[in-house]
Amino acid sequence: MFLRILLKIILRLCLLFLMASLAGVILFRFVPVPVTPLMLIRLVEQQQNDKELKLKKEWISHEEIPLNMRLAVVSSEDQHFYSHHGFDFDAIQKAYHQNQKGKKIKGASTISQQTAKNVFLWPGRSYVRKALEAYFTVLIELFWSKQRILDVYLNVIEMGDGVYGTEAASEEFFHKKAADLSRGECALIAAVLPNPRRWSPANPSGYINWKKQRIVARMRSVPPEVMKESKK
Repeated sequence: MFLRILLKIILRLCLLFLMASLAGVILFRFVPVPVTPLMLIRLVEQQQNDKELKLKKEWISHEEIPLNMRLAVVSSEDQHFYSHHGFDFDAIQKAYHQNQKGKKIKGASTISQQTAKNVFLWPGRSYVRKALEAYFTVLIELFWSKQRILDVYLNVIEMGDGVYGTEAASEEFFHKKAADLSRGECALIAAVLPNPRRWSPANPSGYINWKKQRIVARMRSVPPEVMKESKK
């Protein structure tokens, strides 16, 4: 009797989660994401460390995001963004073999995976979180266009300490609107994304400048999908 009741509760909770997650994905297909779990976690960390609370973000439309910013993040973070369906299995395999050889731990998260994690989940490396990340990645690939995934990514991704999204990063580091960013400035922002609280696009190290040059070189080979979407 107890097991039957417990099973019913678990099934209802699972159904509730499925309905809520589906509703959230469909909702954010059309409306801006107001806040993410990571933003709230960072605020708690700031309070615990007796730091000034900082949450700088400003949602901008697809038309306001510069093409160079799109090119920079695709070139830097996920060069197969327009050809995969959420997971880059070649990159996953390469990262696995590299990590098995004892080299520096290397990830293979796509822009879709990073967007799913940032919008719906918390940071971490547990199997539960990775499974949920895969689940939400499948959902956004099903219900969002590639354009929408990239728009959301560029509006919510952490780009500095308390700084989220392209517009906030542009104003914080370069004191201008995102639409006025140069190609090099877009590449600098993309270059720090793996660790935006350690590196700054406003004061780039030699390593970040080297990454910037590599990104700019890749940007010169413009994917036709990006050009097509930029005109929508």
